[in-house]
Amino acid sequence: MWSLSAWRRRRILARHPIADDLWQRVRLHLSFLDGISAADDQWLREASVLFLDDKHLTALPGVELHQEQRLLLAAQAQLPLLNLGDLDWYQGFHEIVLYPDDFLSPQRHRDASGVEHEWDGEHSGEAWQQGPIILAWPGVMASGGWEGYNLVIHELAHKLDMLNGDANGLPPLHADMRISDWARAMQEAYDDLDRQLERNPDAETAIDPYAAENPAEFFAVTSEYFFSAPDLLHEAYPQVYEQLKLFYRQDPLARLRQLLAEDPVYQARD
Repeated sequence: MWSLSAWRRRRILARHPIADDLWQRVRLHLSFLDGISAADDQWLREASVLFLDDKHLTALPGVELHQEQRLLLAAQAQLPLLNLGDLDWYQGFHEIVLYPDDFLSPQRHRDASGVEHEWDGEHSGEAWQQGPIILAWPGVMASGGWEGYNLVIHELAHKLDMLNGDANGLPPLHADMRISDWARAMQEAYDDLDRQLERNPDAETAIDPYAAENPAEFFAVTSEYFFSAPDLLHEAYPQVYEQLKLFYRQDPLARLRQLLAEDPVYQARD
């Protein structure tokens, strides 16, 4: 059957081909894609083109944005969607604003006694409900490895979370998932992290302590770790890893373990 969406997809891909050497440079920067299958690599390559056609990247003065840099961002953005099907997961925003460095953002918090506090916080990324994503370019360029940090995935996890309304750590789960299982795994791990920081605010926690800010940040931070340090997340909170594995329908830990077992480059690092 003739499909307008399939026709449009083919047209966009034909208009914006990616040279093999350009894609290879992108892949060299994004080591956390090592070990993906040829089919997944092709999907990411095409999905990156479609993402850049759909979203507008606004580079503020001080950000040099060429095609390679655009693809670096897009490939990281598309990785979480690899096995999620053709639904419009990144709906509700059309722009990504790129700052040359961390930026000040007005913050507001009402404490338990009802007093409202306002201040300017220094941020490297923000995601607004029905608004743009804001990213500090150094954070984008520092992402893509196995170090437990990925600014792009962090902020886009917030967008997935917001598909149910305000970000609260509960994205739309698949039909084969149970909210009770998700809530139990996330709450127990969140409470554990919070207890560690209550005892010692400077504790060396297994994952970034920023995850203890609130449930939304816990989901965003653990999503970062799921893709960029799956071994650390699984060791610290295996049930959280299993829920994210069900949600993203991927298993980065299995891929990393295979690289460590079979790839001489990874064996030398270990």
